[in-house]
Amino acid sequence: MRSKEKTITRRDFLKAAAGTAWALSWTTGRAEEVKGESTAKVVLIRRQEVLNEKGEIQPDVVQDMLDEALSVLYGEKNYRLVWKRLFQKSDIVGIKTNVWWHLPTPRELESAIQRRLVEAGVAPQNIGLDDRGVLKNPIFQRATALINVRPLRTHHWSGIGGCLKNYIMFVPNPSAYHGEACSDLGKIWNYPIVQGKTRLNILCAFTPQFYGRGAHFFDRRYVWPYRGLIVGTDPVAVDAVGARLLQLKRLSYFGEDKALDVPPIHIAEADKKYKIGVSDLRRIQIRKVGWMEDSLI
Repeated sequence: MRSKEKTITRRDFLKAAAGTAWALSWTTGRAEEVKGESTAKVVLIRRQEVLNEKGEIQPDVVQDMLDEALSVLYGEKNYRLVWKRLFQKSDIVGIKTNVWWHLPTPRELESAIQRRLVEAGVAPQNIGLDDRGVLKNPIFQRATALINVRPLRTHHWSGIGGCLKNYIMFVPNPSAYHGEACSDLGKIWNYPIVQGKTRLNILCAFTPQFYGRGAHFFDRRYVWPYRGLIVGTDPVAVDAVGARLLQLKRLSYFGEDKALDVPPIHIAEADKKYKIGVSDLRRIQIRKVGWMEDSLI
């Protein structure tokens, strides 16, 4: 059943992702410590049937998950109105995906996004999908709006590969941001090519990787069928929830929070230093929707 929260205006939809400070500690604090500070909302939606018995992604279920996640996120039961308020016919929309071959952004999710953009009135020729070629892609060069979508996984240089890390291809020298556990990733979000343009951040957690060591590490032992999407307007909040999920899975699997190559300190830095969003889980409202067996969060 879809949320019955109040309908809100287009202006509400296009507010910048709110947020200031956080320390990336996932302990429970007192309510008075966060009273009056900015907050964020993130939707965690899961459907058991999004993967069949062979582990294949089911496109119709993906579409329904995306639609319901947006309905809940914006408090509007008609998901088509959500898309129309987020995107105008005149928009040029870049969908920043991820092509890492072990765990790429699923084509089924990319197609679900493209379908709703066209239905909202965005011209197909004004919709682009790219990862490593965004700087040379005419759609991204002229984009008035962005959608950030990628799989959730651990990462050698940044602790986790999340929404913040996904924008590293918007700079000509990505490796320059690998230092100090990619602590300056938030800086990229304040560059003109992306600043203020991102309407949605989507972490795909259908089959996330919760542990890894070394560059480009992949091991199916550390990938599990979580069958979820984590959706929000605030990339910092979305990544904070994703990082916590991976941490909880490591605790469950290993019996301890087994160390990664680096901790995901860039999430806190994006909040504290670059003022992009909310990283304190005490100030993130997580709306859980759907199948929640072994959800961990």
